[in-house]
Amino acid sequence: MADTPAGGGLLRLSLRRAAIGALGLIVAVVILFPLGFAYVGTHVARPVVHDIELGATNVEDVQLHTSDGLTLEGSYVPSRNGAAVVVAFGRKGAQDPARMLARHGYGVLIFDRRGEGESDGDPNPYAWDDGEKDLLAAVEFLKERGDVERGRIGGIGLSVGGETFLQAAARSDDIQAVVSEGATARSGGELDSVPGSPWSQVAFNRLISAATAVFSNSSPPQHLIEQVGQIAPRAVFLIYAPNVDNGDEKRFNRAYYREAGAPKAIWAIPEAGHVGAQDARPGAYEQRVVRFLDQALRKEKR
Repeated sequence: MADTPAGGGLLRLSLRRAAIGALGLIVAVVILFPLGFAYVGTHVARPVVHDIELGATNVEDVQLHTSDGLTLEGSYVPSRNGAAVVVAFGRKGAQDPARMLARHGYGVLIFDRRGEGESDGDPNPYAWDDGEKDLLAAVEFLKERGDVERGRIGGIGLSVGGETFLQAAARSDDIQAVVSEGATARSGGELDSVPGSPWSQVAFNRLISAATAVFSNSSPPQHLIEQVGQIAPRAVFLIYAPNVDNGDEKRFNRAYYREAGAPKAIWAIPEAGHVGAQDARPGAYEQRVVRFLDQALRKEKR
């Protein structure tokens, strides 16, 4: 009989330790991981990109100046057709579409956003309103170029760049056309604004958004779905991969398309990964994107 209490005590001790371990794991996943993700995103920048190849011999190293006093480093291929396009963000992933546009005579600008590469400032993984300031600095640079005609500036935005370009175009008439690929949500609140995301994903992203706001001393922007309608009558082309990110790209791009005014276009590529449209269908991508920009930025629109 003496063995029973000891055995029961050992069982209770084992259960208690297991419960403490499980609680610790939950705390790590639910709280510490979002905090760590936000901290890294707002303190660790992307490295400098040295291998810049834009398919032209006349690539210029340029500087952009933001409205809040930062200097951003970029690379520019002068325009041969009077129109120019900003490809955002970064000087690595933006090079493939930039080379494509340069072949068709477009001026092409790529740059390191704030806090990344050789540019001033602190990083923010979602870009938020600071990303808009960076894009508008790029647009101002193009407006001052002698090779770029008035009213012939557009943008290609990839992932966060796509979301930020939609916001910037909603607020600036200087952006005459936007190709947005892979746009979804920039905060937990935005994620919750379009039904379909699992509650756990929404809660997780709300924690990341709150932590990012603290670490970056900034606030999430106005929901993008409330802004895209302001872009019209300027043109929008939405591209998305329907089978990635729990279907977020599909839900959000369809929502953006519903709210956008004409002219607008949307293209789903089932076999593409996130921002992988050009890799998945290079010929069709070049044909559709260049045709869209040719129409939206044609000379007689000035």
